[in-house]
Amino acid sequence: MRPLVVVDVVGMTPGLLPFMPNVRGLGERGFRAGLGTVLPAVTCSVQSTWLTGLAPSGHGVVGNGWFFRELGEVHLWRQHNRLVGGEKVWETARRFRPGYRAANVCWWYAMGASTDVVVTPRPIYHADGRKSPDAYVRPPELHDRLTGALGDFPLFQYWGPTASLRSSEWIVGAALKVFAEQRPDLLLVYVPHLDYDLQRFGPDSPQAIRAAADVDRALKPLLELDATIVALSEYGITGARRPVDINRALRRAGLLEVHTQAGMEYLDPWTSRAFAVSDHQIAHVYVRDPADLAKTRAVIGELAGVDEVFDRDAQAAVGLDHERSGELVVVAEPDAWFTYYYWLDDDRAPDFARGVDIHRKPGYDPAELFFDPADRLAKAKAGLNLVRKKLGLRYTMRTVPLDPGCVRGTHGRLPDRPQDGPVLLCSDPHAPEVVERDGHLPATAVRDLLLNLQGIPTR
Repeated sequence: MRPLVVVDVVGMTPGLLPFMPNVRGLGERGFRAGLGTVLPAVTCSVQSTWLTGLAPSGHGVVGNGWFFRELGEVHLWRQHNRLVGGEKVWETARRFRPGYRAANVCWWYAMGASTDVVVTPRPIYHADGRKSPDAYVRPPELHDRLTGALGDFPLFQYWGPTASLRSSEWIVGAALKVFAEQRPDLLLVYVPHLDYDLQRFGPDSPQAIRAAADVDRALKPLLELDATIVALSEYGITGARRPVDINRALRRAGLLEVHTQAGMEYLDPWTSRAFAVSDHQIAHVYVRDPADLAKTRAVIGELAGVDEVFDRDAQAAVGLDHERSGELVVVAEPDAWFTYYYWLDDDRAPDFARGVDIHRKPGYDPAELFFDPADRLAKAKAGLNLVRKKLGLRYTMRTVPLDPGCVRGTHGRLPDRPQDGPVLLCSDPHAPEVVERDGHLPATAVRDLLLNLQGIPTR
């Protein structure tokens, strides 16, 4: 059986392929399909759909995070695979091909997954509060071979204001080493680089074109492996011009509550009547008492930049009717996106708001990709903090702007035009039957496509 390598090139669209000759070549010698996505069109939801063939209503990953009602807390970017319901593609393959081996290099929900090989970002959280770059690797002995060959996982180039091509190059290098040493039947590879400059500068910017060319060059050795290669994207990034402060609107209406510690305000989900978990162009709004639904919906409906509001009944029509979803799901207009901000005075913002802190913020913050333009010393301060880190001293990073106007690209809603949506390219010239006659592939059919490419039954 020929190995299958599946490369998730985040943010890749038909409009960027002219600048990506190596990836484009897959479709030229094989086939190319317009790829559907799911609502919300965000990493964790889309990847979970690809691997299970289920909509978010089936696998339960309703965003990159949500309000965990059983804990009373908002959590984004959790890592345990048990959060994803449904049978994964490699589990289906094993039922028909005992001994089938799968490797995951940086796809999400890798921890605790039943793949044979795992490589995923996992910092070291030291007892004194420091955080050092590293990765979780299984089998354990592979860890030192990867870091010996490639260096430590470049965490600070993977996300944040210094995010760059280096992290994608490390991931490609790790994938090549895993393929050579472990010989998996299925190799999943996540390549994030396009996400960065498309959000920073917009999808039509010169920087976006340069990023597409850079990641294409980095991918070349991976695309030349002796395997069937699939390159696909979760979503396309479109221009962002209008941040929408949905939580501030709910607070002004008396629906969102905060509590105060050390002069800083924190979202209080225990007492709030309604609050939003913002995730790019989607917001899950959790409403504690059904009696507040009408008022909450009225407040949201008055916000400029809001396109649609789905209640429980309407969520069923878009595949989001899951207990983890908010009582209301809000979709932004094409050029708008939702901030997580809930404070009304920046002097009362929590300290994590000015840092890269994806696990403490109760919503996604694309401003983490920027140094604060209002602070001319932001980069210098970041460098000084790194020196403190190397000396073993604790430090607080205060580099991220609280003005979201710097963000130029966003995603999350369903694409309005095919050229703004995701795309799939495959080196195999024989397109399986799951690809529709018009060359379109629904996101829920990706699982079956991957099985078909290796001659494995889908059920």
